[in-house]
Amino acid sequence: MSVEELDALLGDPRDAENPVGYAAVLAADERQEMLADGERLLDGYAMNAEFVPSAYGGRLTRIDRLAEILRAVWRRDPSLGLGYGFSSFIASVNIWTAGDEGQCRNAAKLLLSGGRIAAAFHELAHGTDFAHAEFTARSVAGGWSVSGRKDVVTNLRRAEAMVLFARTGAAAGSRSHSQFFVRRDDLPGGRMTDTARFASSGMRGVALGGAVFVDCPIPGDSLIGKLGEGMEIALRAYQITRTVFPSMIVGPLDTALRLVVEYALEHRLYGGTVADIPYVRAVIARAHADLLAVDAFSAVAVRALHLVPEAMAVYAPAAKYLGSRVVLDAFEDLRTVLGAQSYLRQGPYAMFQKLARDLAPATFAHVSRAACLVMLLPQLPRLARRSWLVDPPAPGQLFDLGGELPALRAESLTAGMPRGDAVLGALADIAEHARDGDPAGRFAVRFRDDLRALRDKCATLSASDITIDASPAAFELADRYTVTLAAASVLGVWRKNPDSLSHAAFLAILDRLNGRLGGPSVLTAAEREDVEHHMFDEAVARHGDRVLFDLTARLIPG
Repeated sequence: MSVEELDALLGDPRDAENPVGYAAVLAADERQEMLADGERLLDGYAMNAEFVPSAYGGRLTRIDRLAEILRAVWRRDPSLGLGYGFSSFIASVNIWTAGDEGQCRNAAKLLLSGGRIAAAFHELAHGTDFAHAEFTARSVAGGWSVSGRKDVVTNLRRAEAMVLFARTGAAAGSRSHSQFFVRRDDLPGGRMTDTARFASSGMRGVALGGAVFVDCPIPGDSLIGKLGEGMEIALRAYQITRTVFPSMIVGPLDTALRLVVEYALEHRLYGGTVADIPYVRAVIARAHADLLAVDAFSAVAVRALHLVPEAMAVYAPAAKYLGSRVVLDAFEDLRTVLGAQSYLRQGPYAMFQKLARDLAPATFAHVSRAACLVMLLPQLPRLARRSWLVDPPAPGQLFDLGGELPALRAESLTAGMPRGDAVLGALADIAEHARDGDPAGRFAVRFRDDLRALRDKCATLSASDITIDASPAAFELADRYTVTLAAASVLGVWRKNPDSLSHAAFLAILDRLNGRLGGPSVLTAAEREDVEHHMFDEAVARHGDRVLFDLTARLIPG
């Protein structure tokens, strides 16, 4: 099954008779229900097979393919994307990473039969600070007994099975928690009580529930991996989901941009159309560049999962942090064009407010942007001293969009510190070979010089500045690293795939990333005006031709 076939099934979103079109999606949101016809459509597509490795009968071979499939669903309805299946992938990836053969086969059988697995990690009292989770599992005769509460878990009430994150030791530290794969029908009655759905402003159709467990026995073979490895398994497994996430949310931004272009072209104002206003044209141009920036950065990060998995402890949180930040910022910029229309829950542009509401919680769920920076901070001093501007460039294969990939080796993912940073190695190489006077070369040199300054500052970070108690200045350094990493990714993509972007689009992307670093502009005022003019015209053309705004520029039903 291909993404083109999925697009065809989803059909034209503007067709009022389409059971999974915008009208149906919005009606389900108003009822605070999952889009039932959407779930039936994805059942027919066998969507769950995308989450199951091919070794266990599924279709999961390449993470870039999975990201493309998920992007298509999230482009139509993020609630459907999360509530139907991404939540099951978040849970099952822990099993594929560390489960034994029996657990993997049981999880695969459940998913391939249309079932769901919930990731029961979250406790409201501790958020994403899993090290202080209080839900407990203690060893008893014949198995384990679990007690405690889990909150705001997607599909917990609807799921046939769950992955439980539980404290199994009293000591502080990362070795006091474990994970358990448990089926609901293995639990005795009266020991697990589902709580009411948590009301939310976004993802209103998703079953965000909780449960209370009281001395609830679970089977002895439920333990995933070894006792005390729960935190390490999560850190490794979620490198996959955190890398997929930014690629996936390019979909909702594509829809939002399409709605705004449509509004700007059709809405009359001040004797002309909204699109005649220079500010509006600039906003659309910049949002299009932002979308392409996230697409290029996330494409490299996804390929890195296969090619340099040992570096994902850095690349995964960097991609999740910057990708979600850029997408949310782009939504806010686009909102200024729609004005009041961006808040209306009915009318031709009502999908915008739903997409904005759905994305807001999605971008901090699983792990917040602040938590991503906390993960990066301890890595930066070592990379600064040993890798940046020293490492050889990454192989061209890393930037070869659509190129062949080796099988994903989940066992190669590590929670430890990576030895190098090959993506930034590519940045130094591109800057060294930059042509004088070429705007692309000027950008490469600009980012290389910023990396040099970043290296000097990160190399001297104090011990207190690589923890949760770090100063705002240290967090800013981590933020700058993610922007520089994204710029290096874009430069690598451009060098390896020169036909994937127009020259103006390439410059527009780098200009937007450069703006996040502050300091002097690389483009002259005339150059920026020229590239933004091109980006606006390209956005209008893509809207008219019904092709995606992303790097694929693929034809879609609408």
